[in-house]
Amino acid sequence: MITTTTRQHTLRGHLPGRTTARAAGSVEHQAMLASRLTDRDKWLLALLHEHRVLTTAQIQDAAFPSGRSARQRLRDLYLWRAVSRFQPFQQLGSAPMHYVLGPAGAAVLAAEHGLEVKDLGYRHDRAMAIAHNQRLAHTVGVNDFFTSLIARTRHTRSTEAVVAWWSESRCARHFGDLVIPDGYGRWRTGAATSVREVEWFLEFDTGTESLSKVGRKLGGYARLAESTGIATPVLVWLPTTRREAGARTALARVHTELDAPRAVPVATAAADLLDPAAPHPSPGEAVWLPLTSARADRAGPRYSLADLADAWPGLAPPTDPTTSEDGEGETGDAAAASPYRLPPPSPIPPPATPNRVARGMH
Repeated sequence: MITTTTRQHTLRGHLPGRTTARAAGSVEHQAMLASRLTDRDKWLLALLHEHRVLTTAQIQDAAFPSGRSARQRLRDLYLWRAVSRFQPFQQLGSAPMHYVLGPAGAAVLAAEHGLEVKDLGYRHDRAMAIAHNQRLAHTVGVNDFFTSLIARTRHTRSTEAVVAWWSESRCARHFGDLVIPDGYGRWRTGAATSVREVEWFLEFDTGTESLSKVGRKLGGYARLAESTGIATPVLVWLPTTRREAGARTALARVHTELDAPRAVPVATAAADLLDPAAPHPSPGEAVWLPLTSARADRAGPRYSLADLADAWPGLAPPTDPTTSEDGEGETGDAAAASPYRLPPPSPIPPPATPNRVARGMH
């Protein structure tokens, strides 16, 4: 109000209890974090480095038993500058808090692997720039796809599990000369004696691209299959079944013209097929409809992720994904310049540490 004078220095103060930016880079602060960060905390830092941004709900799905426990731990990590956060503008209601890797967290990750922070390709301003990136909603959507699979793995007493999750950036580094998937995943089903796995490249559609552009992406996957000799399914996730019907027509048109259509297995699914009232709705459910060159319509059975390989008889089981992008085997300038010298983090978090020490820092 005009009757109350606001002093400039009051606008500069940091959150009470939060480490200053200068102190976050000190040896003393790193020593403090060594006594407070759990294995699950460090796993979360690696996940944020790999996938750029995660919302509170996604972090809860991936690693915490409740929203309250997730918010409490994230507040601690924020106060220690292990993570940073922002809240995008939303016309109706409030957007969830979004988290990115903080400078102290980057220092921890680098130290764990015997690297300098610069070797990670990390800069705090670049990490926070995702807040204004026009692809923020797309990135959050892709991460929602995978964190819902992690939640299904964690909360259902089954033999299903997501065992690999690569980011778009890692995929671009490995396959970018041919195609850039929105992500790579692998789903494992069965006990130790009878394990089945299916791998896939994800194309996550938000409804903003033309359907013809969605279809043209199959050409890149065909070139990749020809180059590697590996037929990897392409899963196209769409917002609605109506959008899915149009996408299937566009995809079928391109798919029939490929030199080797069988080398590019395709299946589609739509988000509105999931029951939002279910405890843990996820793309692991029976929502996937394979595409054949002969039929682009929505006829035929829908498959779960675990059974999707049955839709393509003769599909070879996946081999172990290459680890060359983690930096192993790189030497000299190539290794120093690589921003992805860390291996992809496991999608499944380590167990929570019991009897944690007091988390406050005062």
